[in-house]
Formats: sequence, structure tokens, C-alpha cells
Amino acid sequence: MTRTREAIVVGAGLGGIGIAIQLKRLGIEDFEILERNDDLGGTWHVNHYPGLAVDIPSVTYSFSFEPNPHWSRWYAPGAELKKYCEHVAEKYDVRRHMRFDTGVESARWDDDSGEWHVQLADGSTERSTYLIVATGFLSQPKVPDIEGIETFTGKVIHSTEWDHDYDFTGKRAGLIGTGATGVQLIPEVAERAAELTVYQRTAIWVTPKLDFAMPGLARRAFGAVPLTQRAARLWNSTVLEALLAGVVNFRRLRPAVKAAERIGRRHLARSISDPELRRRLTPDYDFGCKRPTFSNSYYPTFNKPHVHLETGGIARVDGDSIITEDGTRTEIDVLVLATGFSLWQTNFPAFEVIGRDGVNLGKHWRNTRFASYQGITVAKFPNYLHLAAPYSYAGLSFFTTIEAQMKHVDRLFGELRRRQATRFEVTESAADAFTDRMQRRIDDSVWTLGDCATSRSYYFNEQGEATLARPTTTWQNHREQETFPLDDYDYA
Repeated sequence: MTRTREAIVVGAGLGGIGIAIQLKRLGIEDFEILERNDDLGGTWHVNHYPGLAVDIPSVTYSFSFEPNPHWSRWYAPGAELKKYCEHVAEKYDVRRHMRFDTGVESARWDDDSGEWHVQLADGSTERSTYLIVATGFLSQPKVPDIEGIETFTGKVIHSTEWDHDYDFTGKRAGLIGTGATGVQLIPEVAERAAELTVYQRTAIWVTPKLDFAMPGLARRAFGAVPLTQRAARLWNSTVLEALLAGVVNFRRLRPAVKAAERIGRRHLARSISDPELRRRLTPDYDFGCKRPTFSNSYYPTFNKPHVHLETGGIARVDGDSIITEDGTRTEIDVLVLATGFSLWQTNFPAFEVIGRDGVNLGKHWRNTRFASYQGITVAKFPNYLHLAAPYSYAGLSFFTTIEAQMKHVDRLFGELRRRQATRFEVTESAADAFTDRMQRRIDDSVWTLGDCATSRSYYFNEQGEATLARPTTTWQNHREQETFPLDDYDYA
């Protein structure tokens, strides 16, 4: 057993970096960031497939206190986001707290000592007063449960483990998945492969991507006069907030969601002339049920004669072939899995967490309900912060969520110091009241009132409840994190 640190942060992605910056602002230096991968960056380290780019304009996808005037495009490529993570970690003196290639197996609260005991993959144990889980929403890669997939005789590439040495030239490729990752990957694979068959389970809403190289004049202005970049961020954030408002206030703003659908349908119609192909690429659920995406190249790719769309469902993999439910057999050389991440099954939580009185967090959520307080703390789990808790995801840029949570930590730890306390735990009544309020707000959203049955959206948990996204505006979220009643917590 090692000495007890003041805090342990699990995850060195953007959430972990942000919360580490907040700890240092509070004067907390005795903390360690445990990261299972060999470097920082989270999703921007794990993902490096061709075509990877942020799907939120770059001026918004960054910390507001650390804008980057050097983005090469309005939608920055993934490599630039990875460099941005490195820059922020270095500038704010966070990297030296990171310990890589260190997986966490479990964490248990010890009430007698008032400590968290964190079991690592190598069998050792770390101890801390506070435990902060920053593993993100999308950290556990998902392999589809398809009969025979483990015995496929060709090459298999998951989007999170891209093999840049593999040459697609002249190859017959099969690609499973048409979510945001697939939308970016499919045009890239089609450029290289001799044949590409795309297996679509659920069509995705795709709208035009207003992307362009960032003009040199704009970059110079952003660097010389930061106010110009803040203005661009404000304008773009306002546009995104208007889109989000229609989704979370579907009862009153249904026309806004339908207007977004019309944009998507017109984009599809301009790109695809074949009515049957267009029908198969058209979502049969309301806009906003599932995270939409932006692309100018996705739809046109399906017009190419060597690109084929299969929507009948995969029955099994047999040797070097994929067999669909209607019996169609397609021989392929390489199978690309753009199947995303296992969110609810393995990410809530990402490892076993045992709180007060032996309560298992994963089992507790599934046996009762997915609940939290302000999307960051959980009753019965003292000195515990979970950055990807139920109802935590607010806004369309992940940074709006991170920075709101940083404000919550600032207010909570400030009260700890004022009381000269070392322990906090949200009361069950406060957590229940918050969760009840979020559920009432969800009743006005597209996730309840819209037609979402066929969306297969990760917004919904295994019970079909929309418990991921916070159904408020970004402004409301930030205001609540700065003003929540301090008596909603017990202190000791």
C-alpha cells in the first residue's frame, strides 16, 4: 500500500485534463492521473483513423480559457486536437501528474479511514482522499456481437485501433457502422478499396458541413486580438444552442427540429438521385433522437459504382465472407469495424466502484435508476466525482460539460475549506430531487415526445430511458453548477 494522495483522477483525456487544471487552481498538487493508454488525449489519442475530425467547429471545441488561434480548418482534423491536448497539459503543468499504461480494475471506499482504495491492473493498490472518474462517455470500444466474427480469415481493423500500414489498394472491404465514425471513414476507405460494402443497421441524419481552411487573416486576427476568436466562439455556440433548444424543448419548438430534418433531407436529395438508395439512407426517426453529424462527402460516396449499401442485417460471418439475413454472401479481404463504443454496458461505470455500505455503483444504477446530482456526484459515494454520470452531458461541445463541472468542483471544494472539512457526500434527497427534475424536463424533449424507437441511440440506457444528456441549456447548466445549494451536501 502506498501513501494516501489527496486525489486520484482516472483518465487523461480532456475531462481529466480539465479537472486537473481545476484541482491546481484550488491549490491541490498531491494528485495523480491514472491512464490505461500510453499517452494523454483520450479519444483523440485512441482514434487516429483516416478522415478523423472534430464534428463541432474548432472555435467552440476548446477550453474557453485556452483558445487555439492556429486551427487549420473550421472543423479541425483529429491530429490537431491531439496536439491541443498536449499543449494544454504542458501549459497548465498537468502532464507531470500523469501515469500511463496504468489500468484501474476497481475502487472501494473505506469508511473507517475515509479513503478510496484503487486496485490497479498490475495488482497494486493506490489510496486517495478523493476519487475522480474521468473516463469519458466513449472509452470502451465495441465489437459487434455477430456469429463467426471472431473467426473471420481476413484482416480486421477497429476504428480505435487503426492500422496505417495496411494497404486497401485493390482490396474488397466490408465496413460495419454508419454512425459519426462511419460517416468520416467511409469516403476514405472508398478512395482506396477496389470494392466497398457498407453494412448499415441505422441510417444517420447528415447535414451539410460548412467546412473550410481557416483563412490566414482569421488566424492572425485570432492570435493578435483574442476578442475576435471569442466573438466567433460566441456566434457558433449560439447557433449550436439554438439547435439543442429544439431537441430538449421539442414540445414547444418542434418546428425547429422539423426544419433541421428538412435540411438533412434536401442534402440527401441533392447528393443521391437514385430514389431507392435515397430511401435506404433516410432515417426513420426524428432528428435529435440520435446524435446527428455533418459531411459533404458521405452521401456522394454511395454514387460510386464500387460502393454498395447493405441494410438487410448481418446474419453471420463465414470464413472470408459476410452473409446477410436474406442469404447474400459477400467475399471481403478486410473487415472495418466503425461500431463505436459500448456505453451503457461497460462505461457506467468503466470499472467496479464500491461506495459506502458496500453499494456497487453499476448494480445500484441498474437495480434502481440512473441517478446523479448535477451530473457529477452520487449519493452513497463520499468524496467521489464522476464526470460522465447520468444527466451530465450538456450542450453539443464536450467542453461546455467539462467547464461546468470545473465550476461545480470549485464551489464544492471551496465549501469544504470554509468548513475545514475533508469529506463530502451529496444527500439522497438532493440527488433524488435533481434526478426527478431532469426526468420531468426529459418529458418535453424529442427523446420522449419524438419518434425515437428505431434510432438505437446511445442517449438511451438499456431500459430505454434517456439518461445521458442534460435536458437544459448550456447557460442553465453553468448557472446551476455555480449556485447549487451548498446544503445539498453533507460534510465531515
